[in-house]
Amino acid sequence: MKGIDLLQFAVYLILLIGLAIPLGGYMAKVYQGEKTFLDRLFSPIEKAVFRVCAIDPQAEMSWWQYAVSLLAFNFLGFVALFILQLLQGHLPFNPQGFSAVPWDLAFNTAASFITNTNWQAYAGESTMSYFTQMTGMTVQNFVSAATGMVVVVALIRGLTRHQAKSIGNFWVDLTRSVLRILLPLSIIGALVLASQGVIQNLSPYLSLHTLEGTKQTIAMGPVASQEAIKMFGTNGGGFFNANSAHPFENPTPFTNFLEMLFILLIPAGLTFMYGKMVKDSKQGKVILVAMMVLFVVMLGTIYSSELAGNPLISKLGISGSTIMEGKEVRFGVANSALFATITTAASCGAVNAMHDSLTPLGGLVPLLQIMLGEVVFGGVGAGLYGILMFVILTVFIVGLMVGRTPEYLGKKIESFEMKMAILAVLIPAATILLGSALAIVIPAGTSSIANPGPHGLSEILYAFASAGGNNGSAFAGLNVNTVFYNVAIGLSILIGRFGVILPALAIAGSMVTKKTTPAGAGTFQTTGGLFAGLLAGVVLVVGALTFFPALALGPIVEQLLMQAGHIF
Repeated sequence: MKGIDLLQFAVYLILLIGLAIPLGGYMAKVYQGEKTFLDRLFSPIEKAVFRVCAIDPQAEMSWWQYAVSLLAFNFLGFVALFILQLLQGHLPFNPQGFSAVPWDLAFNTAASFITNTNWQAYAGESTMSYFTQMTGMTVQNFVSAATGMVVVVALIRGLTRHQAKSIGNFWVDLTRSVLRILLPLSIIGALVLASQGVIQNLSPYLSLHTLEGTKQTIAMGPVASQEAIKMFGTNGGGFFNANSAHPFENPTPFTNFLEMLFILLIPAGLTFMYGKMVKDSKQGKVILVAMMVLFVVMLGTIYSSELAGNPLISKLGISGSTIMEGKEVRFGVANSALFATITTAASCGAVNAMHDSLTPLGGLVPLLQIMLGEVVFGGVGAGLYGILMFVILTVFIVGLMVGRTPEYLGKKIESFEMKMAILAVLIPAATILLGSALAIVIPAGTSSIANPGPHGLSEILYAFASAGGNNGSAFAGLNVNTVFYNVAIGLSILIGRFGVILPALAIAGSMVTKKTTPAGAGTFQTTGGLFAGLLAGVVLVVGALTFFPALALGPIVEQLLMQAGHIF
């Protein structure tokens, strides 16, 4: 390992935590309706929004009212984005004259962007107009991220309120998430990125003559504005097909570092917000420690594997660190490994390297992180409410071990909460495995495979894991722009998103009605290093039990065969 690489990893984590602490405090104030330093700017706008939309900020909702509002809002967003793609040929800001998107691709894309997945079965610069990108994709980048944030806030209220009936107001939480958190961060981020060379324009594509005398088309567009929210909102995807490996999206080492920082800033900040809102900072810190332990293990695995490289090539006298095929050649192995770990630790499909080109063990890490439910930081909101499902499972297991009724934050964890938590863990897992099983047994699925052997299975597993886990990145090498994959992956995306949100809200609704009892001598502490270790262990064990057979047939056997000198 190179010392300079380890230093960068350490600097990244230190800066991340240093920025996440004040952001977490600010977000806690926003959701609790407390005064912030931005009130003078945002309070008048917020009141105007409430007045125009007839929102009563004092009215609160039960969990099912909250859920119905969330589902209705997302359904309308889906319909609007679907229709927008079908009509884009007749809409303005389309200098390249792109025609309507095929219905199956429009369905897949609409499902993807309303769920914060941003899986892209298309090349942005050759498929979507500026109007579709701005009014469709960028808008959904904001509101889909906000949807994840409001769910975790509702869950926190359910855990902390004492014998209440309501968990907040969806419309108020959504407005504050976009207006007071996502929008200011994105404006600042977009300006910084634009200053570094990320393009932002509405110009027609440029047609230039190269030094060889041939013509080359240079895509233009409003990129910086979408790039900032794509990262802060852990949306992922890309304005260009090359994603964050494209120099117009990610031009310098500084922007590369910033974009990685943007991805995990809100997810890390939410753990500190959680500690503030439950009135016990240690509760948030213990979750952060568990996340950090898993993150460091994953990063170390992928970095060391990519640094070693392919032993078959090493026999030719070429070290792994010089093999840049599929890596971001401008930034090196370390930054490719770090970016891959970050983007799959969060539910962010942004990539600056080709995951399909990673070593089998290196490719296992992104795949496993998604399969674990992306709770190693996770997406904005989604990561925290996802790991809280594992917290409930851990508390229940500990309760069985010591023979006591499991409790968390002074409230008993009973059969209903356990059923909902298990559903939240199993629904995405079942979606991944069943979708992959279907794809490998029917011609419509296998006909898209370009790589034979276990790597082809890995590509299918990754596609459905990315969908069910709402990540959006891909192994590539698999032609997914077909009717079968567009529909199957689109459905997996929707099930993976709302199959976790609804159980999480149901738990909030159940817990909010319970009374809080003070901790006693026999209460198991959920704030120490022991609990952090148990939580990380439960996450890994559940993931291993669920996915090990599939992983054994894909990346694990491929790694063993590579070590034995066998290639396909």
